[in-house]
Amino acid sequence: MERRLALDGPIDVVETLRAFDSGTRGGGSRAAGGWWIGNTAAGPATLHVRVVGGALHGEAWGAGADLTLDRLASLCGLDDDPTAFRPPPGPVADLHRRHPGLRIGRTSEVFDTLVPVILGQRVASEQAIGSFRSIARTWGSPAPGPVDGWVAPPAALLASLDPDELHPYGVERSRALILREAARRARRLEEAVGMDHNAAYRRLTAVRGIGPWTAGHVAGAALGDPDAVPVGDFHLPNTVAWVLAGEPRADDARMLELLEPYRPHRRRVMLLLRFARVKAPALAAKRPVHDIRGR
Repeated sequence: MERRLALDGPIDVVETLRAFDSGTRGGGSRAAGGWWIGNTAAGPATLHVRVVGGALHGEAWGAGADLTLDRLASLCGLDDDPTAFRPPPGPVADLHRRHPGLRIGRTSEVFDTLVPVILGQRVASEQAIGSFRSIARTWGSPAPGPVDGWVAPPAALLASLDPDELHPYGVERSRALILREAARRARRLEEAVGMDHNAAYRRLTAVRGIGPWTAGHVAGAALGDPDAVPVGDFHLPNTVAWVLAGEPRADDARMLELLEPYRPHRRRVMLLLRFARVKAPALAAKRPVHDIRGR
């Protein structure tokens, strides 16, 4: 299935859709453009987006293709106005000028976004990615279309698993319990899409084990909150402090202080830093990867 939409300004589809990728999805085999892979209420879908002749061109595969193309505008942030962001002179303003096509989109799929984020709690990203891919290959399904990727198992299946069944995939009991509880409440969590952001955060954090870090990541990607901040991140405070204040290390309080002048665009600032691949100087060892599968 295909869909074309008129554009009212610049868009970088690769950077915009990359904001939904937590490292768990495979890349597409076609050249140029951005990709999104995920579950929808209608089933799995793969989306490939590129700009052709001044218009946004989307191709979709899978049972959820039609629904995904109906959401093409919101996924690609066509209802987002980057020109409304006017940062003061400095590094953020420079990045904003260099990335005029970055849009804040939304997937409108809360639980599908939650799965890799919960798996990423308190562990190194490489470990979370490995766990997701192994779980998806066991209980999920291959992504439809010309991609090398997998979609997560449906909520009903994850809700039925015993936490110990996830142990061989590098997921200890505490994260497995959070994942199962979120799966059992998936229908309630999906209702957050129609709520204002404050109510949505309350709905997300009502699940035991979902705190500000998890809710921030999910609200940013699934709900398109341009101000979402994942408080509690291992690296983000240092990155923000390094770019905005030249400080190599910071805690959450200092990060929020430095980001305050950028409300309500704090997520946009963090995406700009991510796409620019800005990092604070490495003064300590990386978070260790603990393999629990044989324990």
